[in-house]
Amino acid sequence: MRIIDRSISTSIVRIFAGTILIFSLLYVLIDLAANLTEIIDRKVPLDVLIQYYSSFFPIILVQTSTIACLIATLFTFSGMNGHNEVIALRCAGLNFWQITRPAIVFALVVAAVIFWINEHYVPHATIASDEIRNENIILKSDSENKKKGQIKYLTFYGLQNRLYFIDQFDPNTFELEGITIIGQDENQNLAEKIAALKGKWTGIAWKFFQCQVTTFDPQDFSKAKEIKYYKEKLMDIKETPQDFLKQRLNVTSMNLQQLSAYIGRFSKSGATKALNNLRVDLHQKIAFPFATIVIVLVGLPLAMLTGRRKALTFTSLGIAVLIGFLYHVFNAVGLAFGKGGLFPPVFAAWLAPAVFFLAGMILISSKF
Repeated sequence: MRIIDRSISTSIVRIFAGTILIFSLLYVLIDLAANLTEIIDRKVPLDVLIQYYSSFFPIILVQTSTIACLIATLFTFSGMNGHNEVIALRCAGLNFWQITRPAIVFALVVAAVIFWINEHYVPHATIASDEIRNENIILKSDSENKKKGQIKYLTFYGLQNRLYFIDQFDPNTFELEGITIIGQDENQNLAEKIAALKGKWTGIAWKFFQCQVTTFDPQDFSKAKEIKYYKEKLMDIKETPQDFLKQRLNVTSMNLQQLSAYIGRFSKSGATKALNNLRVDLHQKIAFPFATIVIVLVGLPLAMLTGRRKALTFTSLGIAVLIGFLYHVFNAVGLAFGKGGLFPPVFAAWLAPAVFFLAGMILISSKF
């Protein structure tokens, strides 16, 4: 490794570590302040709080590493540019890629680490932190209030080998809309399909309206054996409304393999909206780590064009905030259009990385 590469890498790693530490402390302080009343009312022990924030750390790391990498890169190269080190390196015959190689390599390493943590630690961290929070920090009244909002695209695997797709569930009235239920045999083969326009909890059972029940031939699962239509029907469903709330799918608690398998089990259900949302989430999990490298490619040429020595810190921080905000907007728009059916899932998830990669290449080619 060249001396200059070692110097740049050391600076980036040092600033990156400091930024992650600051972000983590800020998150803990803000979360403590937001939940201080509940913590005092429930007299949450210190060891529980330590356990909660420790379990949440992988999530904080994944969510902040991208912007921390960008800030570290911008601070390093803005400082070098302010001391005319970039000019000296260019005069020595080094091109843009040779100068920025340590930053790009570090961004690739961070992206790989984010993907690894997201796959192996974030699902468990999400479950653990939610359990600690619900059992020890959140008041029951607040927990009930959070359940009052309508839930869209509810999906879960229930009792009797049934897969549930529900377009909308109202926890206030216990009413369902857009119901698709797939029944499977012990070998996970399609045995039954229930489709209903609406459903309502009567207090002891679920009543479905405009319901169609299709049973399939066990010898040929592609053929319907019997189709029955009911204007109203009391259903043999063991789950209560509370079970629906408890068992709803949390995509962040699943890794790629689990989510892919989950989608595969639902692939023949006919619940296109829910399946489309799950596929968008699947591709987003793959595309998410690439945000690190693409926003670094956008930020590097801007940092190296910062010519003044004064206010370099504020300039670099402002550039980082602007790039991060724009990326978030593009990504949110792409995912919203994807879940709305306007974009294919792959295109929706990769829109922001593709746009920012293209923007970075244009900036680099035009300025260097």
